[in-house]
Amino acid sequence: LPQHLASLAAVAQEEARQSRQQLQAQRQEVMQLQEQLSRARQDGERWALALQRAQREALEREATRGAEQARQQELIRDMKGRLLELLREKDALWQKTEGINTPMPSPAPHNAGLCTRCRKDFHLLSRRYSCRWVQGTRGGALAWDRHGMNLTARSLGRLCQGKVCHTCSVDVGKQGRCCLLCYQQGHSQAT
Repeated sequence: LPQHLASLAAVAQEEARQSRQQLQAQRQEVMQLQEQLSRARQDGERWALALQRAQREALEREATRGAEQARQQELIRDMKGRLLELLREKDALWQKTEGINTPMPSPAPHNAGLCTRCRKDFHLLSRRYSCRWVQGTRGGALAWDRHGMNLTARSLGRLCQGKVCHTCSVDVGKQGRCCLLCYQQGHSQAT
């Protein structure tokens, strides 16, 4: 019996020791789980704050975008209104200028880079011609020098001496070209 009781006590002690070890292991596991739960809560709070911050920033961006869109739409509306005003002004000016005749040629301008008639800019592809319509002293006859190259200045009088483009000029044979208005005036005076 004492041996049986000793063996039972040894078994009970062994079971108690094993239970204590299991209890210790479970306590450690509970502590680890509590730490993980605490970390998960902290992460959840951090993610919730980040989500709130992202939502707030998105709302602010949306408000800014809405204000910018409204400002751009107002600008577009103003520009369309101004364009309509300018078109009306252009139409009014066009209607005013429809009845105006072409003015007489003016003396050669200081800027010889523009046609005196149409104000076209001379460049490589548009040639500049000097108006060479001259009216002689004897009923429109031309006086040439002995080489047949230059007109003599004492017997000739130029009408305008302007610079004209090809479109605004007339070919007058050996003389070269002259402006349309001088050509028309010269022909009306000769008849």
